[in-house]
Amino acid sequence: MTTLPNFNFLKNHHPVERYSTGQIIFTEGQVGDVMYYIKSGEVQIILQGKALITLSAGEIFGEMALIESHIRFANAHAITDCELVAINERDFNFLIQEHPYFALNVMRVLTERLRKKAES
Repeated sequence: MTTLPNFNFLKNHHPVERYSTGQIIFTEGQVGDVMYYIKSGEVQIILQGKALITLSAGEIFGEMALIESHIRFANAHAITDCELVAINERDFNFLIQEHPYFALNVMRVLTERLRKKAES
């Protein structure tokens, strides 16, 4: 079992966006200019109508748009009321410089998700 990286230091970053149960956070093909840290609530990531993963408080998502092409490859929606911390590219780059393990932890999240996807 893999220990999830701790991103809790992000909970005090701003701005915080609020989403209601069922609300769409982003859609596949949409230009993405932020990643998100889940301060509270649950978010589901869906690709081609299939739920890939359900994420909860303390986890991140949407980071691929900042790392790669800025285009969302999946859909995300709130499955409960959520508070999300939006992190733009400038903040993302700052976090990489300011917190040496931040980039490594983001990579760990990505590889863990790819591993789970390959196993399914």
